[in-house]
Amino acid sequence: MKSEIKNICCIGAGYVGGPTMAVIAYKCNDIVVNVVDSNKSRIDSWNNDDLKELPIYEPGLDKIISKTRNKNLFFSTNIEKNISNADLIFISVNTPTKTNGLGAGKASDLKWVELCTRKVAKFSLGHTIVVEKSTLPVRTAEVIKEILYKAQGESANTKNPKTFDVLSNPEFLAEGTAINDLLEPDRVLIGGEDQESTKTLSKIYENWIPKEKILLTNLWSSELAKLIANAFLAQRISSINSVSALCEKTGANINQVSKAIGLDKRIGDRFLKSGPGFGGSCFQKDILNLVYLSEYFGLPEVSKYWEEVIKINNWQRKRIYRLIVERLFGTISQKKIVILGFAFKANTNDTRESAAISICKDLIEEGAELVIHDPKVSPLQIEIELGMKPFSEMKNDNIDYPKNYLGNWRFSENLNIFDNAHAVLVLTEWEDYKNIEWDYVAKKMIKPAWVFDARSIVNVDLVKKSGMNMWSLGDGNSKDEISGF
Repeated sequence: MKSEIKNICCIGAGYVGGPTMAVIAYKCNDIVVNVVDSNKSRIDSWNNDDLKELPIYEPGLDKIISKTRNKNLFFSTNIEKNISNADLIFISVNTPTKTNGLGAGKASDLKWVELCTRKVAKFSLGHTIVVEKSTLPVRTAEVIKEILYKAQGESANTKNPKTFDVLSNPEFLAEGTAINDLLEPDRVLIGGEDQESTKTLSKIYENWIPKEKILLTNLWSSELAKLIANAFLAQRISSINSVSALCEKTGANINQVSKAIGLDKRIGDRFLKSGPGFGGSCFQKDILNLVYLSEYFGLPEVSKYWEEVIKINNWQRKRIYRLIVERLFGTISQKKIVILGFAFKANTNDTRESAAISICKDLIEEGAELVIHDPKVSPLQIEIELGMKPFSEMKNDNIDYPKNYLGNWRFSENLNIFDNAHAVLVLTEWEDYKNIEWDYVAKKMIKPAWVFDARSIVNVDLVKKSGMNMWSLGDGNSKDEISGF
């Protein structure tokens, strides 16, 4: 058994695999780290000389890539070769929610995990430590172990027998702060049955992380801890978003309420910022998986409890869309609405499960003409998420609008987009949007003009001073009149 790791292979060059391996290579100069992926265009982007063209935008990532790439960090499509050379393999592939079949809409689709595991079983040599890095349902390691141990048994009497140990090492990264989360994590969780293998992986992290922050558990606790951590964080967001609606009706202010309860040491101030709903690759998927697991193990009350977190999240998005329609005299047909931000949060180009997707679709279906700006999200990605081409391309190509879409959208690379707009909707908390000159904007828009701030980042007083109407999420000053209270 190898107690010293010289060569690491990570299968999956996405939001988790790429940054995580970059930091490991940066902190462990004596280890060769190979990140492999079947997506050639993604690998080409990782190898692009222009660091602005990396497939992932994450503050600080480009600097680490510049110091490690082609030194001890390599990106490749040669999966088989790098599996064969590896002492330790991370599986960091996508595990989307199933769209059909058993568990559709709730259970995770483990197709890519299984395919990767079979490749590891086929091409690995000698002893290999296999690490779950993807967010996986509890007991997934059983599937991985069954496939690997089958290969281990078949090679037992050969000249070069294969042996495996399976570990769980879930990520706890927040997009936008992923590099700092990797360099200074709250904890590192390693679950496994073989003490030697868990210690081997721990030694890698000990190159820059204090040993007391590295928690060793069994496999199942490690897998479940990741799901529960994301579920708790999402629960806090849904909770504060539900309160934001109550603030608007009662005259309270959600920012003041959040600050007041966040100062309670028992609660803390993290994840108490109200918004249009949580997004990203993990929160919704993990809660749905938790719902499915609870149903599978005969715990319907637990299932219903966590399902409500998703319902509140979806309700918040619909609430914002309906409010915009109501404030614009009950119709937004052929009205220009400026959308500021499409990423699910600031400091990332990730749009997965972004609140902007469903809100923009609803506005377009209502007949609105959207102009969308985001400093990091490409128009192609917006087109994919909305499922329709921008207006300019549809017009040029003589493509008919989908029948269920009455409105349209286009993308703008700059913020000179307020001419003849009826409303502005802030959906992502980018710094660019905090310093907009609202006096200038007001002169460009059609009166009465509205600013809808779903992130509570806009200076309310400046907007109102410009003569525009203002709605800020959770601000009771913009509440409807209450009668009979």
